[in-house]
Amino acid sequence: MMDGKALAAKVRAQVAEDVAELGDVGLATVLVGDDPASDVYIRHKHRAASQVGIHSDDRRLPLDISQDELLDVIAELNADDSIDGVLVQSPLPRGLDEAAAILAVDPAKDVDGFHPVNAGLLYLGRPGLVPATPLGIMRLLDEYRVPIAGRRAVVIGRSNIVGKPIAHLLLRANATVTLCHSQTIDLPRWTTDAEILVAAVGMPGIVSADMVELGATVIDVGISRTEAGLIGDVNPSVAKKAEFMTPVPGGVGPMTIAMLLSNTVKAARARRQLLANRPD
Repeated sequence: MMDGKALAAKVRAQVAEDVAELGDVGLATVLVGDDPASDVYIRHKHRAASQVGIHSDDRRLPLDISQDELLDVIAELNADDSIDGVLVQSPLPRGLDEAAAILAVDPAKDVDGFHPVNAGLLYLGRPGLVPATPLGIMRLLDEYRVPIAGRRAVVIGRSNIVGKPIAHLLLRANATVTLCHSQTIDLPRWTTDAEILVAAVGMPGIVSADMVELGATVIDVGISRTEAGLIGDVNPSVAKKAEFMTPVPGGVGPMTIAMLLSNTVKAARARRQLLANRPD
């Protein structure tokens, strides 16, 4: 099993060192309404930021806020030099344009990696801010020295948050990548060919043991709450066939927040370099 908790602790320790070197690093979150799940995510992010020395700005906005008022808050955070990273917690309440909110975030502070500028940089293979979960997956593969170049990689799921970005990252690392999704016919035909399999569709147990090649590396991104507890997209029986596999929970999940913190440091460092090189 690939221990995401242990690696996340290692990443956070490095982030803490980087923050101590850089000085004041700031992360701002924007939460509209009082969705319980979103509240939990935000609190986890702020607690993790505090533990590594990143100061945080927790913006809680009323459910009835207008689109223009939301964009004004984002613009204020963009202009605040004490803030290096800005993220807008999704989903936004009905009536608010989430795409417009993402577009309003300064790409240099877009630590979620969702802005079209950062998505375009990833597509082009150029440096930028990349979504945290795909970054966490790549760190896990690197930590366990899983060969990527020349390997057959299959991604199940085509979301802008996980599926598409991880496909591009694997392609950048010279894997031969197949992207599957809800309309893929005969899914096992593709998954059984995978040497690296990433399941990111949010459907409990959709990947069974007979869908996995012996000795494959299996990354389970999905997590669903069921009567039996938290279940991933991959049936636990797959562990008997996989050489490496991420557990649920304790695999990819801990890496997501760790890489968000790492992105915040990356944004802070890039902004300081830009300011240092700016003519007086």
